[in-house]
Amino acid sequence: MICSFAASRLCKARSLSGRPEGPYRAVESADALVTQDFEGVDTLDKLFVHAVKRFGQASCLGTREVLSEEEEKQPNGKIFKKLVLGDYSWMTYEEVNQAVESFGSGLAALGQQPCNTIAIFCETRAEWMITAQACFRRNFPLVTLYATLGEDAVVYGLDQCGATHLITSTELLRTKLKVHKHVVYAGSDEVCRADYPQSLAMHSIQEVMELGTKPENLSKEYKRPTASDLAVVMYTSGSTGKPKGVKMQHSNLIAGMAGQCQRIPGLGSQDTYIAYLPLAHVLELTAEISCVSHGCRLGYSSPHTLTDQSSKIKSGGKGDCSVLKPTPHAAVPEIMDRICKNVNGKLREMSVIQRTLFKVGYNYKLQKVSQGADSPVCNKLFFKRVNLLLGGCVRLMLSGGAPLSASTQRFMNVCFCPVAVGYGLTETCGAGTISEFSDYSTGRVGAPLICSEIKLRDWPEGGYTSQDKPHPRGEILIGGPNVAMGYYGSEGEEENDNFWVDEAGQRWFCTGDVGEVHPDGCLQIVDRKKDLVKLQAGEYVSLGKIEAALKNSPLIDNICVYASSLPLNSVYCKLQRFLCLLLCGKMAKAFMFLCVSMYRLYINYILCVCVCVCGTVGKLERFEVPQKIRLSSEAWTPETGLVTDAFKLKRKELKNHYIKDIERLYGAK
Repeated sequence: MICSFAASRLCKARSLSGRPEGPYRAVESADALVTQDFEGVDTLDKLFVHAVKRFGQASCLGTREVLSEEEEKQPNGKIFKKLVLGDYSWMTYEEVNQAVESFGSGLAALGQQPCNTIAIFCETRAEWMITAQACFRRNFPLVTLYATLGEDAVVYGLDQCGATHLITSTELLRTKLKVHKHVVYAGSDEVCRADYPQSLAMHSIQEVMELGTKPENLSKEYKRPTASDLAVVMYTSGSTGKPKGVKMQHSNLIAGMAGQCQRIPGLGSQDTYIAYLPLAHVLELTAEISCVSHGCRLGYSSPHTLTDQSSKIKSGGKGDCSVLKPTPHAAVPEIMDRICKNVNGKLREMSVIQRTLFKVGYNYKLQKVSQGADSPVCNKLFFKRVNLLLGGCVRLMLSGGAPLSASTQRFMNVCFCPVAVGYGLTETCGAGTISEFSDYSTGRVGAPLICSEIKLRDWPEGGYTSQDKPHPRGEILIGGPNVAMGYYGSEGEEENDNFWVDEAGQRWFCTGDVGEVHPDGCLQIVDRKKDLVKLQAGEYVSLGKIEAALKNSPLIDNICVYASSLPLNSVYCKLQRFLCLLLCGKMAKAFMFLCVSMYRLYINYILCVCVCVCGTVGKLERFEVPQKIRLSSEAWTPETGLVTDAFKLKRKELKNHYIKDIERLYGAK
């Protein structure tokens, strides 16, 4: 596919071969893919040193002080622990640089050797970033593990990578692992060393820094990394099977961030970024390093203290967004969905007149936004209070990690700010595509970044080929200097299936996702191979497609579709949203009685809703419509192990968790 001359001004990417399967490159990088953001800066160590030289005395990393912890009684009688928080205290770029040097020196004094892995199993906090920068500088390959990974998965990752030093927090240290030679912990809680084996050396981060500042340690010379050295082994949470450690060289991450930063306008020292997503996720890691490289302030937070309504914030207290007032904001779709539901919940509490006025303002601005314009009057009259939910200063948001629904994207564009949607994988260092902030279309993830290119590979069995109309479709392959070096511990085993090098020497990764390329070169994700199930009659059913359609129903909070080879599929979804809808009216007791005593009746009602949504919104075929359903009141969070940290469904775990219900649904006549 080649953009015509008349349309070239609107073309964002084009096929280099002229064929519909590609490869497609951004028009800015048609001649050569970009490998660096700053000339000569080819390692993560050099990138941070470059930032320190430019922004030395500016604020870099900020942490909010915990003043006290109090118990607060809820209307239902339960008692929750709440935090009373102070202001943010900041470290300058120079101070962070000194901490990085001291901590790296201290780790070396404890016996950590260059090119030997070191593991970090910790929540997102300033100490995480300081640790990462120290490891990048000293050429200690950093093994990252999600704080919410199951213990078996964490043990598997640590055993596989062979790290002898572990950085963690006092919170995780109490409940998780008690193995390794050296454990370095962050946090103010006291650690009773008698609770751990004598062979285990325990150190606080402050103790390691003090060790590193001793003249005999600080004066030792060390060799800095090269671009081809291993920087990170990032264990993916994995929606199926055991976690895999993705091997990322310095050059891979440098190239990926160069592509990402080119697509984010005006990122600079005037910006404040709120850091709360898991740093063991490639989206957050690259976002934070990118912000630091451009002089932004990073204020650390958590989902429990993010907004004024967050679970750990005391009534009347200020959430981190209100205090920090971030400008760029990265989020996974689950967070944006919660924000939308929060706002809609407040709207339902308003009078009919207020709701009507808001709807008029919303529809008017939606029309302006779809035309590429804004509405300052509507922003001031209707959306100013809504904006305060995220601090009132957010100028752009980036969504990644999972598909963002069209309704949520439109809502965020209207009520908050422009939203760009990114597509990338851990295996591509988070880089693949990002939509432009001026592109208000939904369902698309933008053109290839200037560091990568995209091909479509035919998948006839699934019904996707490059000859499809109106747009070419196929399995997405991503190539470029941002593609990782494979999986740790499986060198060569899966090279041909997932990673490979073409005749020109470029690395490629097979994503397993199915996409279509629009005439302007932008990509849309339409399916996933692993989500496809073949029914008894030979029809292919896309579970993700059905779930995306059903999520448009306000009754469904989250959903997982299950299908076997039999001509029947069943659904199990969270009941919380349904109960909230039933219990918010005046007849709460009557509806509760209905929920308890007439289960089959409202199951049928939900099924009717599902059928309507599938037919009208999703435009699904008859065999794609769920025939049976199971409602669940359990929360699907990373802590339960039923979803990943990016809130992607773990189908295997969900199936095992609900296996008795599934068997009952399939066995019921």
